[in-house]
Amino acid sequence: MSFLVAIPVFNEEKTVAAVVEEVKRYAEHILVVDDGSTDETPVLLGLIKGVDVIRHAHNRGYGASLIDAFAYACRGSHEHIITMDCDAQHEPRQIPQFIAAAPQADIISGSRYMAGAGVADTPPEDRRRVNVRITRIINEMTGYRLTDAFCGFKAYRVEPLCKLHLSEPGYGMPLQLWLQAARHGLTVHEIPVPLIYGDPTRGFGKGLDQAEHRCEYYLQVIERERLAPLPCCQCCKDL
Repeated sequence: MSFLVAIPVFNEEKTVAAVVEEVKRYAEHILVVDDGSTDETPVLLGLIKGVDVIRHAHNRGYGASLIDAFAYACRGSHEHIITMDCDAQHEPRQIPQFIAAAPQADIISGSRYMAGAGVADTPPEDRRRVNVRITRIINEMTGYRLTDAFCGFKAYRVEPLCKLHLSEPGYGMPLQLWLQAARHGLTVHEIPVPLIYGDPTRGFGKGLDQAEHRCEYYLQVIERERLAPLPCCQCCKDL
């Protein structure tokens, strides 16, 4: 199996070099999507050898970075893509666990809340509350049995991933992905990853720091996807 590890980054000058160098211990092929960083992140990335970089001219959003990473994988020859964050919440040493689990499902999704995850930090109450509510809604709509709808540490089989039509540029993109994955019959398996928050005061930006605004945005993403027409190929398939 061939794996690509994709890392979205935005203003990660404190962690990007250490994280990417650590990832190189476990992965041969690495893509970093720099979402318009305005700090020293672009300079630091330029010093790291053996890593492909996509750079956005301006900040487009977490979802947009992942969508670009998926498109890159679909154009290439890798069978799987692993996504992970660069803020030290995801431990590169767990990459082999995702590789080992990859044959079990189309999507191997990390969960910070399932048994065996291990708790390094206590999550901010508002974030946990929103996660629980949105995860429950996603499960009701998809039939999945997720315990963590938002963890960015995942492994995807590229072929079925390329069937999705993702467009949400913000943090709500994973919710669009879950609904489309269920619509296309993608299988999911969760594996535990440690709950590491690092800086609990780190914001979401774009008016999403308040929990009620963030939850409303997530609900809007879900509703838009629920009402979205099926791609033509899927419509014909269901006739």
